[in-house]
Amino acid sequence: MVQLIDSLATTAPLAELFSDESLLQAMLDFEAALARAEARLGIVPASAAEAIHAAARASNFDAAALARETLRGGTPGIPLSKALTAKVRAANRDAARYVHWGATSQDVADTGLILVLKRAQAIFAGDLARLDAALLRLSEKYRDTIMLGRTLLQPAPPVTFGLKAAGWLAAVRRSRTRLDESFTDGLILQFGGASGTLAALGDKGLEVGRAIAAELDLGFPDAPWHAHRDRLGGVVVACGVLTGVLGKMARDISLLAQGEVAEAAEPEGDGRGGSSTMPQKRNPIASAITLAAANRVPGLVAAFLSGMPQEHERGVGGWQAEWATVAGAIQSTGLAIASMAEAAEDLEIDAEKMREDIAATGGTVFAEKAYMLLAAKLGRDAAHKLVGEAARRSEAEGRTLVEVLGEMPELARVVSSRALRDLETPEKYLGVAEELRKRLLANDDRRTSKKGKR
Repeated sequence: MVQLIDSLATTAPLAELFSDESLLQAMLDFEAALARAEARLGIVPASAAEAIHAAARASNFDAAALARETLRGGTPGIPLSKALTAKVRAANRDAARYVHWGATSQDVADTGLILVLKRAQAIFAGDLARLDAALLRLSEKYRDTIMLGRTLLQPAPPVTFGLKAAGWLAAVRRSRTRLDESFTDGLILQFGGASGTLAALGDKGLEVGRAIAAELDLGFPDAPWHAHRDRLGGVVVACGVLTGVLGKMARDISLLAQGEVAEAAEPEGDGRGGSSTMPQKRNPIASAITLAAANRVPGLVAAFLSGMPQEHERGVGGWQAEWATVAGAIQSTGLAIASMAEAAEDLEIDAEKMREDIAATGGTVFAEKAYMLLAAKLGRDAAHKLVGEAARRSEAEGRTLVEVLGEMPELARVVSSRALRDLETPEKYLGVAEELRKRLLANDDRRTSKKGKR
């Protein structure tokens, strides 16, 4: 269940994922896998592993009580192992001595978090697939839809909406690749015992670790990473980059949806985008939520990175700060992905309004084209001065750039009337826009080794 205070910061699936029951079960899954692995290797009795596995159910424990005791102990692993031991003892006194055998409290907490992140990756993948498909459809459908380019928020030579959508998609794909790679690096078991040497298990430590990793379907690192948070940091940083990419898309959509522009609109319905007092409003809510996430996540990334210099074999303070930071970053990123997928799936594009907005500039957005045409004949300085004067007159007199240029004798001597007529034809000043669009879509960024393809 999403709490009211988190209603603009997470989705229902991610709120459930980071719920007390989910986190508790993930930590208990570690304890059960530890017991099963040790039983297979003859370290603890099989009956003990069975009893521990049977007791390791989140419904058997009081999460609120564990939270209170975690605040006293500085780690959830301590109260959890005590509570699990008591639960096992009630069913099998002999088995209770083998609970948490050879592990340490941070092993429980870190691996529990990693198991939750593994589930988050699957949630991300579903919404990223939706977003990818929607942006691909938009790019293909509107590949010939011409619109104003906008630089520094000012009208500029035309582009196509298909190219714009392809740019969004390519950035999302690059970011997804980085995120997947970070998950590959980061979804690993934490198992080191008290000082990270697994000394309590003698020479069986690595065997037990490999067996636990296999039980939980996690990677097995070369050594425990209690005070080395770089791989987990990679996941958080990748979330920051992806959320920034989605924020750029949201910014573009929200600007195109402004009433004065009205070239695009987010889908409406089911209370989406309305106003409490202005019935005419159609607010870009998916973009607003995504931009909120893009504002929030960089601070969480910074918070994680600032806690990375951790002391010796086990840190004090840095590690304890991470749960809330990572949870916030993951949930905000997931919300941004889901929001942009929703927006893209039914984004409305007004191609006619896009053409009208080009025409409304009076052709001044083609000043570059006129300048390039004249520079070859008159020289750069003379051409720049001539076209600049024509553009200023066009805006001041409410006439088109072509009309003003056509009256200039300097231009009549070097430019044909046909070239002048073609000056304001958007289709004839798109450069290689379509080729670029196709290149963006063709390269889905599977980390090709060819230089310059990223």
